Order: sequence, then structure tokens, then C-alpha cells
Amino acid sequence: MFYPLASSTWDQDEIDALHRVIASGRFTMGPEVRRYEDAFAAHFGSRHAVMTSSGSTANLLALAACLWHPDLGLKPGDEVIVPTVGWSTTYFPVSQLGLRLRFVDIEAGTLNLDPALAEAAITPRTRAILVVNLLGNPATLDRLRTLCDDRGLILVEDNCESMGATLAGRQAGTFGLCGTFSSFFSHHISTMEGGMVVTDDRRLYDTMLSLRAHGWTRDLPEDTHLPRDPDPFLRQFRFVLPGYNLRPIEMEGALGQTQLAKLDGFVAARRDNAALFVKAFADHPDLDIQQENGASSWFGFSMLLKRRLAGRRAELVAALSAAGIESRPIVTGNFLANPVIARLDHSVAGPVPVAERVDTDGLFVGNHHYPLAPQIARLAEVVETVTRNR
Repeated sequence: MFYPLASSTWDQDEIDALHRVIASGRFTMGPEVRRYEDAFAAHFGSRHAVMTSSGSTANLLALAACLWHPDLGLKPGDEVIVPTVGWSTTYFPVSQLGLRLRFVDIEAGTLNLDPALAEAAITPRTRAILVVNLLGNPATLDRLRTLCDDRGLILVEDNCESMGATLAGRQAGTFGLCGTFSSFFSHHISTMEGGMVVTDDRRLYDTMLSLRAHGWTRDLPEDTHLPRDPDPFLRQFRFVLPGYNLRPIEMEGALGQTQLAKLDGFVAARRDNAALFVKAFADHPDLDIQQENGASSWFGFSMLLKRRLAGRRAELVAALSAAGIESRPIVTGNFLANPVIARLDHSVAGPVPVAERVDTDGLFVGNHHYPLAPQIARLAEVVETVTRNR
């Protein structure tokens, strides 16, 4: 594949990290994971970080911890405002926890949650906004945070596609009560599988530690708000929350330490590639590209087809594939068009024309941590050829 969607970011450092874990003989969650959590929290300017088995389980853990947080008052049946374009496991934990999804359209430029529509969608049942930073691009997080503060709502960020992005110098994923990250193979850094939740809230942190590992109190600090049996023998098997097993493994923690040290370089290279992509396509008359908000970490490069290319996505995808260029739909497209929506408790706050356009005329290609000048040049050639062959 001349221009693949994703590529490995590993080198000898990661191989050495794996061998270090193998030599230690410990593979279940332990000191490697904790060192990665500490480094991750420091890198992103958060007080606490909790690693999970994936970005998807990071979303589940974050929302479950909000539900069981003693001070938030979140309860089943409450509404959570979400953008209509996101990933499936942005939405599923909301439903799985008995909360109600309330879908709002996205902005045509940034492809992120429209803050004006989000504000208009608030009802007496609304208790939270779950915002997605799509394809590396920060949403209007400052405005959403002010809105949530003013209306007494919880703000949670799904930042799984946007590690390393910033807005006004602040890391995306740190504007809300908590933020989630992913380190899946195709993302900015890779720990094979893996996720993370960051927060500054100590009670949320302790709640996540318990929920991540069966709902027990083992290894919680002495001053936790959760009930902790004074007998250390009994404390090993004391359960206080209806938890899960969302734990990562030591190999993932070791990989995370090496990958995190390279993140800034990876993001810089992605931004260099993005400059080439923007130069090639920003003024193209037959497609729109994602408008950067803040400093995107450019997960990938999106295109919304229009004019001569409108309705011709399948033709363009076939031409890209023939040229060795992988492409994908823009995440889930309009999530309301997925059959699973019939199984989820939800409401829709008005029309969603931007999400519908993304669903029918949207696609994206990959970005990487190495230079892509030849790949972007071929991409431009293919797009131009298809456009002319009307």
C-alpha cells in the first residue's frame, strides 16, 4: 500500500521494553503501568491518570465513575448530550449505564460538536456533555466548559483520536472533569491496545481505581472516600462498587513509557504533513477539508465532497484504492444511520444536516509520523483525475 491508513511507530526502544517485561516475569498490571500513568499525567498537566485496556474501556470507566461519584448526582435516566459523529464506543457506555443519549449536530468546518446547538439542546433532564475531539481537532472546549460551568453540567472529553492536540496552549482532554485517550495501533502512539483517563478530581480517580479492578478496595490509598476495611487481609477481597476488569497489562505500560517520550515529535511530524495537505486542498472547489481549531494533532485528513464530486464517493474511493491509497468513512458517519441506534435510548435535538453530509459524502485518509510529500501529491493527482472525469 503506497499510502496506508496507519503504520507502526515502534523501533528498538519498544522491542527492548517488551523484553524488559518478559525478563521480569510479571505480566499483569503492576509497576510498569503505574510509571506510565505517572508520566502521562505529568505530560498532560493532570493530577491523576488511570490506564485501561483500550480507549473504549476508558470511556466506559470515565462515565461509570461519574455515575458513582458521591458528589455529582448523576443517575440512570439522565441525559448526556453527544455529537452525532463520533465512535461507537463514545455512545455505547452512555446507554450501557442507563443514561440517555441526546444527539446534536456538528459544525460543518471543524466536524466537532456545535456549541450553539448543544446549548439549545439542554433540557431539564440534561446532566452532562460528552464531547468528541474528532480526527485530532479540538472542539470548542473553552466555550463548552463555560457552558457546563454556567448550567451545572458535567463535561467529559472523548479525546481518543486527538492525543497531543492543544487549544490556547492547553492539552485537549484536560478541559472537562475527565478526558479519555487511546493508544491503539492506528493512533498517535501505540501500546498495542490501551487507553487512559485523566482527571484532577481525587474522588473520581479513586472511584476509577476501584471500578477498573472488580470494584474492590485493594491498593486504594488510606484517605480514600470509599469504605476501606481496616483489616488488610479482608481488604484484599472487599468489593464496594459494581466494577469491571478493565486493567491493562505490563507490556502495554512499558510500551507507553517509550511511546510517550516520542509523542511531541510524532505530533510535530503530523502537523508538517498537515501543512502539505492543507496547501493542496484548502481551496479545492469540489471538496471541503476539516478546519483546524487550536492546534490539531491531525489524526487523519478528511474530505467532504461537493459540486462535481458530490455523490461520487464510491468512485473516488475506488480510484484511491487502485492508486494504493487507503481511505475510510469519517468515523461512524452519521451515527443515527447505524442500525444499532434502535437499541439505544436516545433523542435527537433537531435536524442533523452536517452529519448526514458526512455520512454520504465524507471520507478520510491517514496521517503518519514520517514525511508524506509523495503520498499527498499522489492523493491530489487522484482527486483531480476523478474530478475531471465527470
